[in-house]
Amino acid sequence: MADINVTPFVDVMLVLLIIFMVTAPLLVTGVPVELPESRANALDQKDEPIEIAIDRDGVTFIDGTQVAPADLAVRLGEIAAAQTQDKPRQIMLRGDTAISYGQMMRVMGELNRAGLNSVSLVTTGSSNEN
Repeated sequence: MADINVTPFVDVMLVLLIIFMVTAPLLVTGVPVELPESRANALDQKDEPIEIAIDRDGVTFIDGTQVAPADLAVRLGEIAAAQTQDKPRQIMLRGDTAISYGQMMRVMGELNRAGLNSVSLVTTGSSNEN
């Protein structure tokens, strides 16, 4: 008999596919850990990150300077034009817990439109209060 039975091979492949489909989402989630301290020196960064903050009243600040909503796109365009292509500056975005989701997304939309895509959302540590 010269036939090869591929049924067991297909069964094994389907089982492996199911295992990968179940475990792949679990690999993305993070686990809060307390990192150890190190005596290593801090990395040298030539450019400080740009800090954009939105306070409780919805007022936007760029590096501590208040920016009117109409001027936000212009200021972000100036920042985007000043950065180099090979090493873009990091943007740190802070938002007060009292602001709406729409206010935060308005600023993130302007960042995206200006081409500033290296954005980090700054938060405080999470608490496990019930």
